[in-house]
Amino acid sequence: MWSFGSVFARAALPLLGLDIGTSQARLVELGRLASGRLQLRCCATEPLEPGWVHAGQVEQFDPVAQALRSLLQRSRSKLRQVAMALPASAVITRQIKLPGGLSEAELELEVQAEANQYIPFPLDEASLDFCQLEPESTAGQQQAVMMAAARKERVQDLQGLAEAAGLTLAVLDIQPHAARRAAARLLDHGPSPAPAREQLLVALFEINSRSTSLQVFQGETLHYERDQDFGADGLIQGIMTQYGWSAQTAERRARAKALPEDYPDTVLAYFCDKAAGELARALQFFLNSTAHNQVDRVLLAGWAAGLPGLIEAVRAQTGVVCALANPFEGMDRCELAAVGSDQPEHPGLAYLTACGLALRSFSP
Repeated sequence: MWSFGSVFARAALPLLGLDIGTSQARLVELGRLASGRLQLRCCATEPLEPGWVHAGQVEQFDPVAQALRSLLQRSRSKLRQVAMALPASAVITRQIKLPGGLSEAELELEVQAEANQYIPFPLDEASLDFCQLEPESTAGQQQAVMMAAARKERVQDLQGLAEAAGLTLAVLDIQPHAARRAAARLLDHGPSPAPAREQLLVALFEINSRSTSLQVFQGETLHYERDQDFGADGLIQGIMTQYGWSAQTAERRARAKALPEDYPDTVLAYFCDKAAGELARALQFFLNSTAHNQVDRVLLAGWAAGLPGLIEAVRAQTGVVCALANPFEGMDRCELAAVGSDQPEHPGLAYLTACGLALRSFSP
């Protein structure tokens, strides 16, 4: 019943962060130096063929497991405890109010009873987790509790995949939570004093291959999240159309930065302008549908976020301070932590979720 009980729990051991995307699997190992600074100990990426993973669901178990074994071997990490994540679409989260002064066992029973109202499938098919959002309350008071639920088969699928790769699934997180954890750490490296950073209303855009996600958060509070059907594949489509190449050739040459001389002024400029427009409209939709009238910071992540000219286009169309969400910023690096060169300009941008998962070694 409670096998999903690691979403909110603090990790007890050093963990690998493993992010399985649609076209890439990425792995990150972090450590902490005696000075307290974080250290990037290793990271690696492994390509996944089209159709192996779809919408966060592993469709081809054996090829993905083999890819993860190759990824682990190439990373040279000695850790075998891993943090993985389910997509937000696979997890139901709700904040609920429960009576105060309950024991842990009583709290579990109350959460189970409440879960029946929100889960659209039988409770015996669910894995649940919860955490108290406020200090322990006394009898007669109410306490806020965050509940998370997923289908048990989705949890078991990831457990089996980890085992097939020679790993042990120690923490199961939610992908947007992990990305937000890594992005929030970056605000510590900004120019604002610490109290002001806690008040910053931040819009985090992750530009993935086929979609772009938006999360708007302030400190630990998530105000808004939305996915839109616009992604980096639009750039690949533009390259294919402009030069008559196949999808495989276009993507390979884009990642290798082996493109014709007119590419920056034609395909790239058009894509950056269109992408900035899509992001600006998504941000305006948030502002129009909430009580907020502006955000304080825009962060861009995903492998396409570092494309030359994109951050300037987003800044121009949103009028907001804009920065790249490179999760390795402010970290020391050891010799195994060379980030691959198959990403445009800023390779670390693709590791936001994997880094957020690895950070579970140090915080809930």
